[in-house]
Amino acid sequence: MSSVLKYEGQKFEKGSVTKVTDPLTVEQALEISINGKPFTVVMQTPGDELELTIGLLYAEDVLKKDAQPQLIEKRNKSGQLDQMDVQIDSAELGEGFLSSRSLLSVSSCGICGKLSLDDLEVSGDQLQSKERFSVRDIQHFQEEMHKQQLKFIETGGSHAAAAFDINKNLLAIREDIGRHNAVDKVIGDLILNGNHGKAKALAVSGRVSYEIVSKAFRAKIPILAAVSAPSSLAIDFAKEYGMTLLGYCRKDKVTCYSNPWRITE
Repeated sequence: MSSVLKYEGQKFEKGSVTKVTDPLTVEQALEISINGKPFTVVMQTPGDELELTIGLLYAEDVLKKDAQPQLIEKRNKSGQLDQMDVQIDSAELGEGFLSSRSLLSVSSCGICGKLSLDDLEVSGDQLQSKERFSVRDIQHFQEEMHKQQLKFIETGGSHAAAAFDINKNLLAIREDIGRHNAVDKVIGDLILNGNHGKAKALAVSGRVSYEIVSKAFRAKIPILAAVSAPSSLAIDFAKEYGMTLLGYCRKDKVTCYSNPWRITE
């Protein structure tokens, strides 16, 4: 299924009404099963379902670091890919599987599937990486991401995430109607292409919640740069995790909220 569809509407402007046909970002459900049993339903934009599944389950500590699952695609009667079944040995499942999410994770909110306050905790040592980037580098990351946001340019209705290595090379970029999904798809791409651990900066569109910070932390990405504002909890978690969190990365300015020593003028 296409990730963009055209819909008709009526545009009201300056006292006149005109018919329009607008390209809009598709949102549809993807059911993720583990060993044939439903685990979660993700509202997402079609495309990169393999990366989304791997990235989401890794970020939620459902898959252990070196897990080698087999993913089986399942399609409905219309030929749409609407299910991913993860076949995996139970020994390769992490703690996140035992405290699993509820059966609905909407595209706009990753926290909606959490079952208890304990699920907000993410274990692990603080990130100690010493890599540093300049303000201009951060701006370059945002510019490079925006330049390749083809769905956003067409529809104005998708978010993006992009990962870069220490040499400022783009490792992966993905778009999705959901901010969290875009990050999951990038992390999934890094894992599947052997680049896990190589990403040193993650650029994201939109605002940053605590969960996007936790996903970057799980992927060991020390620098997270957003176009818009972070939440208070995102800043608190970034400080706890040893991450550098930047917001309002626009034009000639950025604001750093935690561990500014990784950023140079």
